[in-house]
Amino acid sequence: MGKKRNIIILFSVLFVALILAAVLRKISRDTHGMTEEEMTREENIRYGIDVNGYRMTEDVIRPGENLSGILARFGVSARTVDSLVRCTEGVFDLRSIRAGQQYKAFLSPDTVKQRLCHFVYERNRVDYVVFSFGDSIAVRTDSKEVRRKRCVAGATIESSLWNAMVANDLSPALAMNLSDIYAWTIDFFGLQPGDRFQVIYDEEYVDTMSIGVGRIWGAWFESGGKRFYAVPFEQDGKISYWDEQGNSLRKNLLKAPLKFSRISSRFSNSRLHPVLKIRRPHHGVDYAAPSGTPVHAVADGVVIAKGYSGGGGNTVKIRHSRGLVTGYLHLRGYAKGLAVGKRVSQGQLIGYVGATGLATGPHLDFRIWRNGQPIDPLKVPSEPAEPISEANRAQFMKVKELVFAGLDGTIPADSIALAPFFAAKSAGADSLR
Repeated sequence: MGKKRNIIILFSVLFVALILAAVLRKISRDTHGMTEEEMTREENIRYGIDVNGYRMTEDVIRPGENLSGILARFGVSARTVDSLVRCTEGVFDLRSIRAGQQYKAFLSPDTVKQRLCHFVYERNRVDYVVFSFGDSIAVRTDSKEVRRKRCVAGATIESSLWNAMVANDLSPALAMNLSDIYAWTIDFFGLQPGDRFQVIYDEEYVDTMSIGVGRIWGAWFESGGKRFYAVPFEQDGKISYWDEQGNSLRKNLLKAPLKFSRISSRFSNSRLHPVLKIRRPHHGVDYAAPSGTPVHAVADGVVIAKGYSGGGGNTVKIRHSRGLVTGYLHLRGYAKGLAVGKRVSQGQLIGYVGATGLATGPHLDFRIWRNGQPIDPLKVPSEPAEPISEANRAQFMKVKELVFAGLDGTIPADSIALAPFFAAKSAGADSLR
């Protein structure tokens, strides 16, 4: 009887132990999302491949190398490569493989007769292609998980924005992003010592490596003693940047630098010159207008030339952001106080229509260059710059309040809940909390 009772007790203890183990397993799964065994297995997954049992080697594509030559070194036959080419149709263009990109080869553990099982080509730091060699050939494309960390940073300019980034251990890409946001507001070629900025942005990581800067979620930039805010907000399905009043930071070029009665000559690569009577390029638009008609700058910028330029007569050139330069030719005279190096605002008076130089009558020859190349002023793309609509203003004010709190440190940047205000999934909007 005592022996039977001991057996019953033993089985009861075992039963309780099994129940307890199951409970602990469930708690572990609920707490960590996966069991220890699953976590170990997850750590061994790379590129969707369970790396256990493989020997991995890695290298970079050398100049002049192609995929078939690399695969041949791993014992892949020409016949198999030919089959691989057919498998990649519609999935990945083998001609896009570039020198300098990394690859990884997963080899069978057999040291006597090693076999290439998987070959991974990294298209960039995020996207990759896997070529698998087994009973059949398989090709798939995929992407690594990108993790985003919300950051707040600031710096004071001593020489240039780029140098300020380097001196403060910030990504130079952040300088490019800020330049894009403030392209029509701040002259980044004319920054002065003491100008400064504060910015909220996403730093993007793959594994533990930073791969660059994601979206900027708010900023202010002080230049020339004035502070310019940038608040992201989605309107009409697109996330753009606005000042604290809800005005777009991206300004249009004016439709024309003056009020005119007609266009007397258009952009052409072969126009009969009205004075010289020969054909030559006319890389501008002529606006016929009475002598003395006011001429205005079409966008914010800095005067880089003012003076007599031969056939162009009295000329003003203004450098703008994004590599644009505008020219105003045949002027009768200049606005008071206009000088080389002076900053002008969109719509500011810069001169008066005249007929100086080679001209048959009063008109303005208006020209635009992008990165030194002439472009047709009538075909310069322009985006709308309407302010925040009244229907969106209440939501915009909530976003602005949160962004300002993050910029001044009232709220930790990584706890700012902006996600409800953004439906767009572009450029990291889905990373918002």
